Amino acid sequence: MAYGKSIELFLVNGSADSLITAELSNWNGKAIKIPRIEVASCNRDDITQAGVYFLFCKEDDSSDSVYIGEAENVKERLVQHLRDYQSEKEKYYWTTAAIFIGRDLNKALIRYLENRFVEIARACKRYTVLTKNTYKNTVMKESQIAVMEEFVDNVKTLISALGYKVLEPLNKPIIVANDDWENAETEDLSLHLERTIKGVGKVEADGVRTSEGFVVLQGSHIAIEDDDTIPAVLKEQRRKVSVVDGVLQEDVLFSSPSYAAMFVIGKSANGLTSWKDENGRSLKEIENSETE
Repeated sequence: MAYGKSIELFLVNGSADSLITAELSNWNGKAIKIPRIEVASCNRDDITQAGVYFLFCKEDDSSDSVYIGEAENVKERLVQHLRDYQSEKEKYYWTTAAIFIGRDLNKALIRYLENRFVEIARACKRYTVLTKNTYKNTVMKESQIAVMEEFVDNVKTLISALGYKVLEPLNKPIIVANDDWENAETEDLSLHLERTIKGVGKVEADGVRTSEGFVVLQGSHIAIEDDDTIPAVLKEQRRKVSVVDGVLQEDVLFSSPSYAAMFVIGKSANGLTSWKDENGRSLKEIENSETE
């Protein structure tokens, strides 16, 4: 069951490009999004508290990376990051920090949170995680772990609302919209593509629709070769992803079902007719039925 949530966003300086705070109703935590260029001059008391933080970077090849850390005084730690870059101790250049603080956070709790966020971000594989080491054996009470897991869930919500899907899996189920929020459901529609290609053999893939596009799932068998009927960007993507003996080793997100189908087949394809459900209905037929 999905529940609605209320988020209060506050543009501290009246601009979406400047400092932003975000809070969830009935939660004592807070998110603070701050540009790199505002950190040193920021005099807010809340960013001097204990918490965890995400430093977002854009690499030269346009890929995304993130450093996830913890500190008992977050501002002091962020300023140290700035100094380390100036002295060439750090090689990455982050542009924005997302800070998460909460009442009664201590060193043990923020170490636990840092490790959890690093684990989740690595599993999601949307960003390259720059954090090298975390404290994986923090000793905590069962009740503390429960509270921190709730903190983790709330951070997932807020960081996505701030524009960073670093903690969201690519194949996150779609929430089926309706007026009865207490009985809102998630879509569970598995789609399959199967094609025999001359000189190559059979390729088989599984995929799902998501709110961002279409995801080809890990374990799918894709054609090793491709031809000039597919866009150059797809050719490049086919060479970047992890494939072992024709088997996809990670979930891959595409902007459309057709791009997903061409990625699998290595040739031009119509995704609306290529992807089918367990009953043999094409995605085109499924979407037509949804709009009737």
